[in-house]
Amino acid sequence: MKPIISAAELAAELRGARPPVLLDVRYQLGGPHGRPDYDAGHLPGAVFVDLDAELASPPGVHGRHPLPDAEAFGAVMRRAGVSADTPVVAYDAAQGWGAARVWWLLRWTGHRQVRVLDGGLAAWNGPLETRAPAPAEGDFTPVPGALPLLTADTAARLARSGVLLDARAAERYRGEAEPIDPVAGHIPGARSAPTTQNVDDQGYFLPPEQLASRFQSLGAEEAGGEIGVYCGSGVSGAHQAIALELAGFTPALYAGSWSEWTQDPSRPVAIGPERG
Repeated sequence: MKPIISAAELAAELRGARPPVLLDVRYQLGGPHGRPDYDAGHLPGAVFVDLDAELASPPGVHGRHPLPDAEAFGAVMRRAGVSADTPVVAYDAAQGWGAARVWWLLRWTGHRQVRVLDGGLAAWNGPLETRAPAPAEGDFTPVPGALPLLTADTAARLARSGVLLDARAAERYRGEAEPIDPVAGHIPGARSAPTTQNVDDQGYFLPPEQLASRFQSLGAEEAGGEIGVYCGSGVSGAHQAIALELAGFTPALYAGSWSEWTQDPSRPVAIGPERG
């Protein structure tokens, strides 16, 4: 299944016999919280999902957004009405990072029918509602492992033997600025590939052929196509994973990302524009 869906396609599916479960994952790094925006207006039937509280474990040695406990994540999804055989569409305000996080988690835990609304809520031309729904309990049971996942050690090896893409802003990769994490720079051998370059000025994903050309220029077909991605805390990296899938690749995600990498002072840090 294609990982994204247009607003027009979503409107048609909502009128069909098997309408998707809608997840509102409005999220902004550093706030404000997305719930007030959800309460002010959301897609009809959409359930709000809190990225910080429900799509991650508490911050710690595994980074700012460690993967959530699988059982806890499954309970959140079931309360939202997610079942194993029902399609799911996630959206956020426009950037796509929050929606990508739940897309990746659902895919990683075995759900096969999940997509992200391309362009986010800004692309939607239909009605909104303010009432929070009370969906029937779903039956989704997460089984982690359906997508490849990197640890700090395997990410370091991939940076040497394959292709590891850094999805953060280029200045953070180069070590010129680090507004969030305690150490600036990047994993040695990683290649700078800002997530923002996967979308156009309105936040829509670039066509697959353009994305394929971009990732090929970054070496995505080297080392037998073994490719991974990381970011600051595993959120924007999930968005990059969607772009890579659209381009025809199957990336591995280093979910702990830079915020986990820098928790261990023994891990090496590279700075500057060059690999190494």
